[in-house]
Amino acid sequence: MSRYTFPDLNTLPDDLRAKVLAVQEKAGFVPNVFLALARRPAEWRAFFAYHDALMDPESVGRTSALTKGDREMIVTATSAANQCLYCVVAHGALLRIYEKKPLVADQVAVNHHKADISPRQKAMLDFAMKVCRASHEVGDADIDALHAHGFNDEDAWDIAAITAFFGLSNRMASFSGMQPNPEFYLMGRVPKQK
Repeated sequence: MSRYTFPDLNTLPDDLRAKVLAVQEKAGFVPNVFLALARRPAEWRAFFAYHDALMDPESVGRTSALTKGDREMIVTATSAANQCLYCVVAHGALLRIYEKKPLVADQVAVNHHKADISPRQKAMLDFAMKVCRASHEVGDADIDALHAHGFNDEDAWDIAAITAFFGLSNRMASFSGMQPNPEFYLMGRVPKQK
């Protein structure tokens, strides 16, 4: 599953164990990232605090024009560019669920220009991919292209921050050999078992 041994859930600090158990209750399994990163509790806390602030801004009292599907779409597309199997599979599953489209994650991961997504989402992914591949080249024209699709400067920040954060996540998952949980592969593709 990983180059590094996952810590035993029962040996984790109480706050980490509570969060992992809450995720397990909701998902029906523990995503490998929660245990892989738990080997360093202080880093785990920082990682998931920033993750939650970006991916669930309402949890920190902030609103955003980006939907949950938009956020997962950014992660899936940029994780594919970074060749991160774990994040493409895990976040692709969430993307399929939020967008209610069983094929969208595969389409976005391969070529978002040919994906069954809106022009607004294509513009969002164009910007995310530029931040992912050549952030030093981002300029006013890139922000103007977002504005033309109804995004504002705060939305641009969100897109860039999600892209950058998951660049870190992609690299940690890839270097450590973290593998996606088998459950992720079918999520959003087939009806949920009752």
